[in-house]
Amino acid sequence: MNLKLLILREQLNKVSRFNGRLHSAGPSHCKNFSTITSLVSTSSYSLSKDHGSVLQLIFKTQKMAGLSGRYFHSTRAVRLSQASIEPGIKPNDFEGDDGTMNEFLSRFVWIMRGKLSGVYSKCDKETINGMLSIIVANVVDEMEKGGIEKKLGTAVAAPSQDFSQDLWGTVWEVSNMVLQDMEKARKKEKMKKFLQSEEVKEMYRFASEAGIRGDLLRELRFKWALEKMEETEFYVSLERLREEEQDREKEEGKAMHLEVSAEGAEDKPDVASILKRKGKIRYKIYGLDLSDPKWAEVADKLHDAEEIIVPQEPKPISGKSKLVMEKILLLREEDDPSPLLAEWIELLQPSRADWITLLDRLEQKNAGLYLKVAESLLDEKSFQANIRDYTKLIDARAKKNHIEDAERVLKKMGENGIFPDILTSTLLVHMYSKAGNLDRAKEAFESLRSFGFHPDQKVYNSMILAYVNAVQPKLGESLMREMEARDIKPSEEIYLALLRSFAQSGDVGGAGRIATTMQFSGFQPTLESFTLLVETYAQAGDPDQARHNFDHMIKLGFKPNDRCTASMIAAYERKNLLDKALNLLLQLEKDGFVPGAATYAVLVDWFGKMQLVDEAEQLLGKIAEQGEVPPFKIHVSLCDMYSRAGVEKKALQALGVLEAKKEELGAQDFERIVNALIAGGFMQEAKRLHGIMEAQGFAASDQLKVALMASQTFTRKRPTMR
Repeated sequence: MNLKLLILREQLNKVSRFNGRLHSAGPSHCKNFSTITSLVSTSSYSLSKDHGSVLQLIFKTQKMAGLSGRYFHSTRAVRLSQASIEPGIKPNDFEGDDGTMNEFLSRFVWIMRGKLSGVYSKCDKETINGMLSIIVANVVDEMEKGGIEKKLGTAVAAPSQDFSQDLWGTVWEVSNMVLQDMEKARKKEKMKKFLQSEEVKEMYRFASEAGIRGDLLRELRFKWALEKMEETEFYVSLERLREEEQDREKEEGKAMHLEVSAEGAEDKPDVASILKRKGKIRYKIYGLDLSDPKWAEVADKLHDAEEIIVPQEPKPISGKSKLVMEKILLLREEDDPSPLLAEWIELLQPSRADWITLLDRLEQKNAGLYLKVAESLLDEKSFQANIRDYTKLIDARAKKNHIEDAERVLKKMGENGIFPDILTSTLLVHMYSKAGNLDRAKEAFESLRSFGFHPDQKVYNSMILAYVNAVQPKLGESLMREMEARDIKPSEEIYLALLRSFAQSGDVGGAGRIATTMQFSGFQPTLESFTLLVETYAQAGDPDQARHNFDHMIKLGFKPNDRCTASMIAAYERKNLLDKALNLLLQLEKDGFVPGAATYAVLVDWFGKMQLVDEAEQLLGKIAEQGEVPPFKIHVSLCDMYSRAGVEKKALQALGVLEAKKEELGAQDFERIVNALIAGGFMQEAKRLHGIMEAQGFAASDQLKVALMASQTFTRKRPTMR
């Protein structure tokens, strides 16, 4: 038996030189080794039963291939690394864990089989299995002795009685490889759990919503999972250190207790006393000294911050307080809630949370009463009003166009020492722009700039519309240029609003600049933009340019509507080019155009100035046939026509319509009507209308004043009534 083992050991010593330094063994070796292996497998040589069923399977060569294949199929994807790192799996971990031992041995046998098969390529399977059996037996023996714990991770292993130094070095190198791969597999399985943790998923969703995609998003997810795993392992290690420290303190305490007991037995004192502690008690957690006074200040600051951030819970309301609250909810908007609120304050002693709860219920039930109560609470100390409460009330009032109420809240805000911030100033810009108060809108806009705030598109739009409503389109245009300089693209509505304002004043240059800027900004010409350009040239008294834009519009495929055609006819009216206007209408009617109320109103005004009363009345009949309501300004033309023609009844009838809607009349309209009444001999009506004109805030021109003075000096006879 010793001879057999000696021959087998001699054969295995040759394996130690297969790391690139030995040649393949000859056929005779394989033959002899096969014979020896068969003897070894049938001899009384066996392993200790303590190794378990796994080692018995390994030593049974009939099942060796099946064992290795069974364990390798699940770990074949693991890449064997040659890196020299300290394995995370210790040899002691194998004790009492058949699963871990099985995996280690199956990986070890698979790699060693490959190395042995590469060197002894001509040896049969039974010979390789015999070699593996003896190598695995020695490895397990070293594990039991604890020797592998010293050799793992070393480059050169100590020589053995059974194997040569090179063979042992190869065995420990493969063992290190296996342990490293097992550690990687363990970390991989652990990483899967952290990849599916809620914190990593939340960060992953946030990153995807922020626009991160592809490989970068996957890398970030693995990075976050790795950081979470390292953090968890860190706290686990801290907990382990804490437990070890507690165990050590317990052992020291027991030892001290035994020493004290022994001393007490020898010499017991007559009086027992407690030792006095010197200095302050020190509290340490994981090495952090929490007895420092600075931590008390931190705790106070955290408490104050929680009161602001974390909302307080409202008090439970019952009894008489609940009855009073129900009465408050049943109040009408015109009722005075002050008595009930005072009673509720006395009964409940409410905090801000209680007031917020009450206001929420009021807002759902009665929005008007909610605003009234919320405004009265701004002076209540227990409500603790802040700037957002004022801003919310101002916004609610502004949305309902209650400018006076909003200004009252703003005034109370200043009286309480709270100054408008960026959000409040933005709301004021929108409110005053919508109300047409240009001065206050400019004041709020400059207040925003004083904060260093760069206005956004909405603030710019509101301010530009304020300038447009105040008929100051050039200032609005300057703001538009400022927007473009800051790469803020104005909307098409802003361009059209500026273009409309320039058209009303007949500013050809401004309208041309806006139209050109629109095209450069990517907005294609529309029927509205062409109509506004035609109106601009009509107001400027340039019918040729108006007709040029009108024809260009038709070439681009736009069909002129009633409003655009009326603007073109009005351009001809200013130069009294009746033949061109009629030719245009005939041409458009051939193309299917049907004049509407706007076109007929321009023609009525034109015919009225020429005193063509019958023709003007025929056009009025066509407007009535279409079922449309004539424009209000047509009554100015009719009053002018009938007054100059001496048709008293119809002139006074048209004058009555105008007086009923005097707010819609402008200075030019008043001047035209007063002059017409003077020309027709309606002196009393002319004086009355002049008084209405001054009451509306319009000053009479010098020409009108002269006409009124002359009418008082010379009495003009009315023409014959029709």
